Amino acid sequence: MQIILQEDIDKLGHRGDVVEVKPGYARNYLLPRKLAVEATTGNLKAIERIRASLARKTATELDAAHKQAELLHVVALKFTRKTGENDQMFGSVTTADIAEGLAAQGFKIDKRQVQLAEPIRIIGESQVTIKVFRDVTAQIKVTVEKES
Repeated sequence: MQIILQEDIDKLGHRGDVVEVKPGYARNYLLPRKLAVEATTGNLKAIERIRASLARKTATELDAAHKQAELLHVVALKFTRKTGENDQMFGSVTTADIAEGLAAQGFKIDKRQVQLAEPIRIIGESQVTIKVFRDVTAQIKVTVEKES
């Protein structure tokens, strides 16, 4: 089934792209959430108008993403975790923890935007990448300390 994407979807495409997906995925996920529209003949004819409006929307979101990335570069998060002998941490700092820490500072970041290969399990300082928009990323400093 062919659809026209109205939002960027990871591993599928960007706004305005005409892509082929399985009918169930389109019918049960993409269309009800208004992430895409069916690629009918009328929609395919109107695709240039749709792409123009999506390009304007993307440009404004890109500007906002660059501003948010600049603000995120100066952010530092601090977490305290219990440790055992030899500074072995109980638990870890996950993407959800980082997203909550950023939300507490006023940033609207989803945990899926935090790019962390695996949870932080060491005491100390780490650099974490936040994917703000398509190709816009920001680095934040995350410090994990021992709980006294």
